[in-house]
Amino acid sequence: MNTHDLSETRNACKTMVKMVDRVYEIHDPRFRNLIVQSAELEELYTGCRWAEGPVWFADMNCLLFSDIPNQRMLRYVPGQGVSIYREPSNFVNGNTRDRQGRLVSCEHGGRRVIRTEVDGSITVLADRFEGRRLNSPNDVVVKSDGSVWFTDPTYGILSDYEGYRAEPEQPSRNVYRLDQENGALSIVADDFGQPNGLAFSPDEKLLYVADSAASHDEAAPRHIRVFDVVGGKRLEHGRVFCTLDCGLPDGFRLDLAGNLWTSAGDGVHCFAPDGTLLGKILVPQTVANLTFGGPRRNRLFITATQSLYAVYLTTTGAQYP
Repeated sequence: MNTHDLSETRNACKTMVKMVDRVYEIHDPRFRNLIVQSAELEELYTGCRWAEGPVWFADMNCLLFSDIPNQRMLRYVPGQGVSIYREPSNFVNGNTRDRQGRLVSCEHGGRRVIRTEVDGSITVLADRFEGRRLNSPNDVVVKSDGSVWFTDPTYGILSDYEGYRAEPEQPSRNVYRLDQENGALSIVADDFGQPNGLAFSPDEKLLYVADSAASHDEAAPRHIRVFDVVGGKRLEHGRVFCTLDCGLPDGFRLDLAGNLWTSAGDGVHCFAPDGTLLGKILVPQTVANLTFGGPRRNRLFITATQSLYAVYLTTTGAQYP
């Protein structure tokens, strides 16, 4: 997603809630069992222009994340700080890992989805559909069968700030599935204003996809939809899972209990599997994305505008490996 004036929406957000130490908002008693109320929100790094795409590498005890406008990817190692992982990055946005542990990334600049091999070489997984260039792949997840699912809004071609300005070649802003066995790329959803973050439920029976089209049209969606995954390849019965009361949904992840933790204008919002807002982690800057990490996958890493934050929780992230 781009940085379109989300700060304005933060000032308009008002909620009647129970405040806890100015870090948490309790909207539902169940949220108390998910947070460590004495845990502080830690700022681990600052100096980005728009921090995005965090992904945890447990085998290397590090977090990679993107700084899109600065054309770089950064590496955070606990106890050692932040260093450059890749520069220039070709405006990489979202990142994940496949089941072999390889880095899979969405490039705004190249308008493609790429995989970084063990030797550091780059493999292009997808850059065109039906002969036309993709818009600007934004976020990506890999299913247990190896298929790659990604969103393709136009944020990276709207200006030269997070990519290269260009006219879209695709008639719609789609969610795609790439079959790695035969290389076939197919559209699984084409009715989004601006599809953004996405994630599977722990059992992979559901796929959640954010629509952040309100970034450029206040009347457009600012919600997360959920779909049934049919046969492991198709999406059906799309419906609104939740709508944010502050800012826009961008990136999100689920814990093993099926709770959804999403970025928002005032921090991180946590929703129960039934769509109930359980609570919020308040963050000083607009949050773009997040992921679980640490040795027990119970540390939530948060990319928020200029900074990388982290906070410990009592729950465990569902992502693999």
